[in-house]
Amino acid sequence: MTSLPPAGPVVAPQSPEGDRNPVVVAKDGVVFADSRDVASVFGKEHKRVLQTIRELHCSDDFRQRNFVPFKIKDLTGETTSHVEMSRDGFSFLVMGFTGAEAAQWKERYIEAFNRMEAELRSRAAPIDWLDPKNVLGFVTALQAEVAKRDAIILEQGERLEKLDRIEAAGGSMCISTAAKTLGVNPIKNLFAILNARGWIFKRPNTSGWLARQEKIQTGYLEHADHLYIDKLGQERVASRVMVTAKGLVKIADLLTQKPH
Repeated sequence: MTSLPPAGPVVAPQSPEGDRNPVVVAKDGVVFADSRDVASVFGKEHKRVLQTIRELHCSDDFRQRNFVPFKIKDLTGETTSHVEMSRDGFSFLVMGFTGAEAAQWKERYIEAFNRMEAELRSRAAPIDWLDPKNVLGFVTALQAEVAKRDAIILEQGERLEKLDRIEAAGGSMCISTAAKTLGVNPIKNLFAILNARGWIFKRPNTSGWLARQEKIQTGYLEHADHLYIDKLGQERVASRVMVTAKGLVKIADLLTQKPH
Protein backbone atom coordinates (compact mmCIF):
# COMPACT_ATOMS: atom_id res chain seq x y z
CA MET A 1 0.00 0.00 0.00
CA THR A 2 1.44 3.35 -1.00
CA SER A 3 2.47 5.51 1.94
CA LEU A 4 1.53 9.17 1.96
CA PRO A 5 3.80 12.07 2.85
CA PRO A 6 3.02 13.73 6.19
CA ALA A 7 0.54 16.56 6.01
CA GLY A 8 1.96 20.02 6.27
CA PRO A 9 0.50 22.92 8.22
CA VAL A 10 -2.64 24.66 7.05
CA VAL A 11 -2.36 28.42 7.31
CA ALA A 12 -5.30 30.78 6.94
CA PRO A 13 -5.04 33.54 4.30
CA GLN A 14 -3.20 36.68 5.33
CA SER A 15 -5.37 38.83 7.60
CA PRO A 16 -5.55 42.60 7.72
CA GLU A 17 -4.58 42.48 11.41
CA GLY A 18 -0.97 41.61 10.53
CA ASP A 19 0.91 38.34 10.40
CA ARG A 20 -1.30 36.50 12.90
CA ASN A 21 -2.85 33.44 11.25
CA PRO A 22 -4.35 30.19 12.56
CA VAL A 23 -1.93 27.29 12.04
CA VAL A 24 -2.90 23.64 12.42
CA VAL A 25 -0.91 20.48 11.67
CA ALA A 26 -1.81 16.83 11.20
CA LYS A 27 -0.13 13.99 13.08
CA ASP A 28 -1.22 10.35 12.74
CA GLY A 29 -4.48 11.40 11.16
CA VAL A 30 -5.40 13.88 13.91
CA VAL A 31 -5.34 17.67 13.49
CA PHE A 32 -3.65 19.73 16.23
CA ALA A 33 -3.11 23.39 17.07
CA ASP A 34 -0.05 24.60 18.99
CA SER A 35 -0.60 26.61 22.17
CA ARG A 36 2.03 29.18 21.14
CA ASP A 37 0.29 29.77 17.81
CA VAL A 38 -3.05 30.09 19.55
CA ALA A 39 -1.60 32.61 22.00
CA SER A 40 -0.13 34.64 19.14
CA VAL A 41 -3.33 34.64 17.07
CA PHE A 42 -5.54 35.64 19.98
CA GLY A 43 -3.07 38.26 21.18
CA LYS A 44 -2.34 36.61 24.54
CA GLU A 45 0.82 35.82 26.48
CA HIS A 46 1.79 32.22 25.90
CA LYS A 47 2.42 31.62 29.59
CA ARG A 48 -1.14 32.79 30.32
CA VAL A 49 -2.54 30.36 27.76
CA LEU A 50 -0.53 27.51 29.32
CA GLN A 51 -1.83 28.49 32.73
CA THR A 52 -5.40 28.54 31.43
CA ILE A 53 -4.93 25.04 29.97
CA ARG A 54 -3.60 23.77 33.32
CA GLU A 55 -6.58 25.25 35.14
CA LEU A 56 -9.28 23.99 32.78
CA HIS A 57 -12.07 22.16 34.61
CA CYS A 58 -12.08 19.01 32.48
CA SER A 59 -11.66 15.33 33.28
CA ASP A 60 -8.24 13.69 33.30
CA ASP A 61 -9.34 11.47 30.41
CA PHE A 62 -10.39 14.48 28.29
CA ARG A 63 -7.11 16.27 29.11
CA GLN A 64 -4.98 13.27 28.16
CA ARG A 65 -6.82 12.79 24.86
CA ASN A 66 -6.92 16.43 23.78
CA PHE A 67 -3.90 18.23 25.31
CA VAL A 68 -0.36 16.97 24.69
CA PRO A 69 2.44 18.94 26.43
CA PHE A 70 5.92 18.95 24.89
CA LYS A 71 9.10 21.00 24.98
CA ILE A 72 11.23 22.40 22.14
CA LYS A 73 14.25 24.66 21.82
CA ASP A 74 13.56 28.08 20.34
CA LEU A 75 15.90 30.07 18.09
CA THR A 76 17.92 31.22 21.11
CA GLY A 77 18.53 27.65 22.21
CA GLU A 78 16.29 27.93 25.25
CA THR A 79 13.76 25.19 25.99
CA THR A 80 10.14 26.30 25.89
CA SER A 81 6.94 24.50 26.84
CA HIS A 82 4.13 23.99 24.34
CA VAL A 83 0.83 22.14 24.29
CA GLU A 84 -0.65 20.48 21.23
CA MET A 85 -4.43 20.48 21.33
CA SER A 86 -6.99 18.65 19.22
CA ARG A 87 -10.06 20.31 17.75
CA ASP A 88 -12.00 19.39 20.92
CA GLY A 89 -9.22 20.65 23.15
CA PHE A 90 -8.99 23.92 21.23
CA SER A 91 -12.78 24.38 21.40
CA PHE A 92 -12.75 23.75 25.15
CA LEU A 93 -9.92 26.23 25.68
CA VAL A 94 -11.28 29.13 23.61
CA MET A 95 -14.73 28.95 25.19
CA GLY A 96 -13.36 31.43 27.69
CA PHE A 97 -11.95 33.81 25.06
CA THR A 98 -14.52 36.55 24.66
CA GLY A 99 -14.97 39.63 22.51
CA ALA A 100 -15.78 40.33 18.86
CA GLU A 101 -12.20 39.87 17.66
CA ALA A 102 -11.83 36.60 19.58
CA ALA A 103 -15.02 35.34 17.94
CA GLN A 104 -13.56 36.06 14.49
CA TRP A 105 -10.39 34.14 15.31
CA LYS A 106 -12.42 31.19 16.62
CA GLU A 107 -14.21 31.01 13.26
CA ARG A 108 -10.95 31.17 11.34
CA TYR A 109 -9.39 28.43 13.47
CA ILE A 110 -12.42 26.21 12.90
CA GLU A 111 -12.07 26.83 9.16
CA ALA A 112 -8.41 25.80 9.38
CA PHE A 113 -9.33 22.59 11.22
CA ASN A 114 -11.99 21.86 8.59
CA ARG A 115 -9.57 22.36 5.70
CA MET A 116 -6.93 20.11 7.21
CA GLU A 117 -9.43 17.36 8.03
CA ALA A 118 -10.81 17.56 4.49
CA GLU A 119 -7.28 17.26 3.13
CA LEU A 120 -6.64 14.17 5.28
CA ARG A 121 -9.83 12.56 3.97
CA SER A 122 -8.82 13.28 0.39
CA ARG A 123 -5.41 11.65 1.03
CA ALA A 124 -6.97 8.38 2.15
CA ALA A 125 -5.35 5.78 -0.08
CA PRO A 126 -7.56 3.22 -1.87
CA ILE A 127 -7.12 -0.43 -0.92
CA ASP A 128 -4.52 -2.19 -3.07
CA TRP A 129 -6.28 -5.47 -3.96
CA LEU A 130 -3.08 -6.74 -5.59
CA ASP A 131 -1.45 -6.86 -2.15
CA PRO A 132 -2.04 -10.39 -0.68
CA LYS A 133 -2.04 -8.95 2.85
CA ASN A 134 -5.02 -6.72 2.05
CA VAL A 135 -6.91 -9.57 0.40
CA LEU A 136 -6.19 -11.90 3.32
CA GLY A 137 -7.33 -9.27 5.82
CA PHE A 138 -10.58 -8.73 3.93
CA VAL A 139 -11.28 -12.49 3.65
CA THR A 140 -10.55 -12.99 7.36
CA ALA A 141 -12.94 -10.19 8.33
CA LEU A 142 -15.60 -11.58 5.98
CA GLN A 143 -15.23 -15.07 7.43
CA ALA A 144 -15.66 -13.66 10.93
CA GLU A 145 -18.88 -11.91 9.89
CA VAL A 146 -20.20 -15.10 8.25
CA ALA A 147 -19.39 -17.13 11.38
CA LYS A 148 -21.20 -14.57 13.54
CA ARG A 149 -24.25 -14.67 11.24
CA ASP A 150 -24.28 -18.49 11.21
CA ALA A 151 -24.15 -18.55 15.02
CA ILE A 152 -27.15 -16.20 15.21
CA ILE A 153 -29.10 -18.30 12.68
CA LEU A 154 -28.30 -21.48 14.63
CA GLU A 155 -29.38 -19.91 17.91
CA GLN A 156 -32.62 -18.64 16.39
CA GLY A 157 -33.28 -22.02 14.79
CA GLU A 158 -32.82 -23.82 18.11
CA ARG A 159 -35.14 -21.32 19.79
CA LEU A 160 -37.84 -21.76 17.14
CA GLU A 161 -37.55 -25.55 17.36
CA LYS A 162 -37.95 -25.38 21.13
CA LEU A 163 -41.00 -23.11 20.84
CA ASP A 164 -42.53 -25.42 18.23
CA ARG A 165 -42.20 -28.34 20.67
CA ILE A 166 -43.80 -26.29 23.44
CA GLU A 167 -46.68 -25.19 21.21
CA ALA A 168 -47.39 -28.78 20.23
CA ALA A 169 -47.55 -29.85 23.85
CA GLY A 170 -50.77 -29.90 25.83
CA GLY A 171 -51.73 -28.51 29.22
CA SER A 172 -51.36 -25.04 30.71
CA MET A 173 -49.59 -23.24 33.54
CA CYS A 174 -50.22 -20.27 35.79
CA ILE A 175 -48.69 -16.91 34.90
CA SER A 176 -46.07 -17.19 37.66
CA THR A 177 -44.86 -20.52 36.28
CA ALA A 178 -44.90 -19.06 32.76
CA ALA A 179 -42.70 -16.19 33.97
CA LYS A 180 -40.20 -18.67 35.41
CA THR A 181 -40.24 -20.69 32.19
CA LEU A 182 -39.60 -17.61 30.07
CA GLY A 183 -36.98 -16.19 32.44
CA VAL A 184 -38.97 -13.06 33.34
CA ASN A 185 -37.62 -11.66 36.60
CA PRO A 186 -39.18 -10.46 38.80
CA ILE A 187 -42.24 -12.59 38.12
CA LYS A 188 -44.64 -9.66 38.68
CA ASN A 189 -43.25 -8.05 35.53
CA LEU A 190 -45.04 -10.61 33.36
CA PHE A 191 -48.37 -9.70 34.97
CA ALA A 192 -47.68 -6.03 34.18
CA ILE A 193 -46.69 -6.86 30.59
CA LEU A 194 -49.79 -8.97 29.94
CA ASN A 195 -51.98 -6.28 31.50
CA ALA A 196 -50.40 -3.57 29.34
CA ARG A 197 -50.81 -5.75 26.23
CA GLY A 198 -54.49 -6.32 26.94
CA TRP A 199 -54.23 -10.00 27.85
CA ILE A 200 -55.45 -9.81 31.46
CA PHE A 201 -57.37 -7.34 33.63
CA LYS A 202 -58.88 -6.83 37.07
CA ARG A 203 -62.43 -5.91 37.90
CA PRO A 204 -62.89 -2.90 40.22
CA ASN A 205 -62.40 -3.68 43.92
CA THR A 206 -61.02 -7.16 43.20
CA SER A 207 -57.51 -8.56 43.50
CA GLY A 208 -57.64 -11.48 41.09
CA TRP A 209 -56.59 -11.33 37.46
CA LEU A 210 -58.97 -12.37 34.67
CA ALA A 211 -58.21 -13.31 31.08
CA ARG A 212 -59.56 -11.19 28.26
CA GLN A 213 -62.22 -13.10 26.34
CA GLU A 214 -60.44 -12.66 23.00
CA LYS A 215 -57.30 -14.32 24.43
CA ILE A 216 -59.40 -17.24 25.61
CA GLN A 217 -60.96 -17.55 22.16
CA THR A 218 -57.55 -17.57 20.47
CA GLY A 219 -56.45 -20.35 22.80
CA TYR A 220 -53.70 -18.35 24.49
CA LEU A 221 -55.28 -18.20 27.96
CA GLU A 222 -57.86 -20.10 29.96
CA HIS A 223 -59.32 -20.13 33.45
CA ALA A 224 -58.90 -22.95 35.93
CA ASP A 225 -60.35 -23.39 39.41
CA HIS A 226 -58.04 -24.01 42.34
CA LEU A 227 -58.53 -24.57 46.06
CA TYR A 228 -57.04 -22.28 48.69
CA ILE A 229 -57.40 -21.63 52.43
CA ASP A 230 -58.59 -18.17 53.43
CA LYS A 231 -57.53 -16.19 56.51
CA LEU A 232 -60.26 -17.86 58.58
CA GLY A 233 -59.01 -21.31 57.70
CA GLN A 234 -61.90 -21.98 55.34
CA GLU A 235 -61.36 -23.90 52.14
CA ARG A 236 -62.41 -21.90 49.11
CA VAL A 237 -62.37 -22.17 45.32
CA ALA A 238 -61.02 -19.42 43.09
CA SER A 239 -60.46 -19.06 39.37
CA ARG A 240 -57.05 -18.06 38.05
CA VAL A 241 -55.61 -17.29 34.66
CA MET A 242 -53.69 -20.11 33.00
CA VAL A 243 -51.33 -19.80 30.04
CA THR A 244 -51.66 -22.50 27.40
CA ALA A 245 -48.70 -23.92 25.46
CA LYS A 246 -49.82 -21.89 22.46
CA GLY A 247 -50.05 -18.80 24.65
CA LEU A 248 -46.57 -19.38 26.07
CA VAL A 249 -45.09 -19.33 22.57
CA LYS A 250 -46.98 -16.13 21.76
CA ILE A 251 -45.80 -14.45 24.98
CA ALA A 252 -42.20 -15.42 24.18
CA ASP A 253 -42.64 -13.56 20.88
CA LEU A 254 -44.22 -10.56 22.64
CA LEU A 255 -41.25 -10.24 24.96
CA THR A 256 -39.02 -9.51 21.95
CA GLN A 257 -41.28 -6.71 20.71
CA LYS A 258 -41.64 -3.11 21.85
CA PRO A 259 -45.01 -2.06 23.28
CA HIS A 260 -47.25 -0.16 20.88
